[in-house]
Amino acid sequence: MSSPQNLPGWTHAYSGKVRDLFVPESASGLDDAETVLMVASDRVSAFDHVLEPGIPGKGELLTSLSLWWFEQLDVPNHLAPGEAPEAVAARSMVTKRLDMHPIECVVRGYLTGSGWKEYVAEGTVCGIPLPAGLQDGDKLPEPLFTPAWKAPLGEHDENISFERAVELVGAETAAALREASLAIFATASGLAEARGVILADTKFEFGADPVTGALTLADEVLTSDSSRYWDAVAYAEGATPKERMASFDKQIVRDWLAAHWDQQGTPPELPAEVVERTADRYRELIARLIG
Repeated sequence: MSSPQNLPGWTHAYSGKVRDLFVPESASGLDDAETVLMVASDRVSAFDHVLEPGIPGKGELLTSLSLWWFEQLDVPNHLAPGEAPEAVAARSMVTKRLDMHPIECVVRGYLTGSGWKEYVAEGTVCGIPLPAGLQDGDKLPEPLFTPAWKAPLGEHDENISFERAVELVGAETAAALREASLAIFATASGLAEARGVILADTKFEFGADPVTGALTLADEVLTSDSSRYWDAVAYAEGATPKERMASFDKQIVRDWLAAHWDQQGTPPELPAEVVERTADRYRELIARLIG
């Protein structure tokens, strides 16, 4: 992974797989900062590895999509006044520092992915019983809130029950997270459907405003990296599950890697054709949603 660039007025504080966080030079670290600069890179990850090369323009595309969604949603969010350095302005957000809740708020509107695998084995999704006879890709009777515990860096996030979420953050906060997540999902689903796009599932992250305590939507929101989007026409008319559920995200990368790597050692370099096709899917979703 390449080292984060030096940004005037900001100090590098943390790097995840695909994003870098900076704090004002006057702050001693993340806990001391009132604002945080969140910079989206072009790095792409799959199977818990950062891959080479990145996806050109990915950081800018996903940032623009997050900012558009924040404008559509009538909920408190983490955006703060201030200008980002010119070098990263198109792929960064100046945000408030929040006391983050240790839960990923996953909402599933359709049965697919890990939920489908569990359903086949147990008849449930994250322990929630579902009617018999559902197929991969079917719309669920109602959207499900299926939280996950945010594991420390280097470990896998863990699906948890709502009862476990209550143990982690308390009954009042857990209920608020569930209510907010389902409400945002309903709003976003409607906006996407009006543009011919299905929002199959997504994950949100929330924190508490350290001053007011208000529940605040944070991180990236409803991007191709945090959500599964399908083309509504392809979903209705596709002849195979793969055609019906071709997603606007890095699924192309995951499929290629699964076919060419046994997940041992260093992953192979992505071919140029896979990189370009993935970038095209990111761009197509933004064109469909934003215009």
